Amino acid sequence: MRPLFLAIDQIKANAGAIGEESAVQDMGLKEDFEEHAEKAKTLPENTTNENKLILYGLYKQATVGSVNTSRPGLFSPKERAKWDAWKAVEGKSQEEAMNDYITKVKQLHEEAATAAA
Repeated sequence: MRPLFLAIDQIKANAGAIGEESAVQDMGLKEDFEEHAEKAKTLPENTTNENKLILYGLYKQATVGSVNTSRPGLFSPKERAKWDAWKAVEGKSQEEAMNDYITKVKQLHEEAATAAA
């Protein structure tokens, strides 16, 4: 009977280690996301509004989660476009949104570097 308890303890220990590994990966992702959020601030001025809105929507989804406000009215076109961009990525997990955000920032920086060369 003792080996069964040992096996259960081992399973619990492994589950804890897996949970810790996942937490470490999440911390790495958050740090990477925050780093790329800073890099996004250095994108060239000629970055299109479409790309800025994509980044905005992914950032909001990653940091807040799904849209939690009502859609702005017709007299607030800028706020409405931002809300629409956020709504467009609704349903993505926060981790998926972080990964997509990082990928998009990298893509935009690569495009800017290629255009400058």
